Amino acid sequence: MLFPEYRPRRMRRTEALRRMIRETVLTPNDLILPLFAVHGKGVKNPIDSMPGQFQLSIEYIAEMAKEAYKLGIPAVMLFGVPKTKNALGTEAYAKDGIVQTAIRAVKNKVPEMVVITDVCMCQYTDHGHCGILEKTEVNNDATIEILANIAVSHAKSGSDMVAPSDMMDGRVGEIREALDDNSYYNIPIMSYAVKYCSAFYGPFRQAAHSAPKAGDRKSYQMDPANILEAVREASMDVEEGADIIMVKPALSYLDVISKIRDEVDLPVAAYNVSGEYAMIKAAEKLGWVDGAKITMEILTSIKRAGADMILSYSAMEAAKMMA
Repeated sequence: MLFPEYRPRRMRRTEALRRMIRETVLTPNDLILPLFAVHGKGVKNPIDSMPGQFQLSIEYIAEMAKEAYKLGIPAVMLFGVPKTKNALGTEAYAKDGIVQTAIRAVKNKVPEMVVITDVCMCQYTDHGHCGILEKTEVNNDATIEILANIAVSHAKSGSDMVAPSDMMDGRVGEIREALDDNSYYNIPIMSYAVKYCSAFYGPFRQAAHSAPKAGDRKSYQMDPANILEAVREASMDVEEGADIIMVKPALSYLDVISKIRDEVDLPVAAYNVSGEYAMIKAAEKLGWVDGAKITMEILTSIKRAGADMILSYSAMEAAKMMA
């Protein structure tokens, strides 16, 4: 079709016409809200590098989950900031651990909310790595046993879904087996299958106190230059029993999201991470951009790339704009 026979602008003249042919539609149902839980009462610590985000004590976590659900957001992702840390990250699977306590509070306050829990060790270890550290190396096979214990402890506390974010080989299969052995057959696994070693995680590591004290995570998180490896990682986790495959980060990896959507016959999640959020807020504060419009454009682009669900610190802000 060539001009003047075809004039694409005909269908762009009004908002109603544009809505009629809109190919990608974002709704609150697409969003998952990450929350940071801390011990104590009446705690609402602002996260300096993530304006508008907070470390919240349990009662505030429950209230925030309730508010999110009222906005149409179906799920929260819980992260914990523990009181104490040690080499084995034992508070990660303690019965009265911060995430376990937060799960019970949210499910009590808003039972309908889907509670997803991050399964990792970095916030709980005194060295800040995502597993058992032996000299300078993370022991993969010893770590996945602990990750399975963490996942089961979350399920016992009422978690609706577990999300291993550690990037250890074989952890999805180990977690699936442990959940099934404890009769949690119906607890799905959202696998951080394609998690890159990214500089975009900086604000999160400040919020969760999870930065490694020495070294980096390049030996277990993925090289940002690779995409075929992403397909292999996702395929492994599908075979091991994952129910949802996640790509993290999102904005600089839209091509990866699209590739995984084409290759994997499971729901695909994408994590709109802390650094992506922080850049918008910083530019907005300086008056350089319209933060609300950019947020919606980015979230739409992530869904357009193929994500079925998006974890985003902007979830509540976006849901209000969609109301």
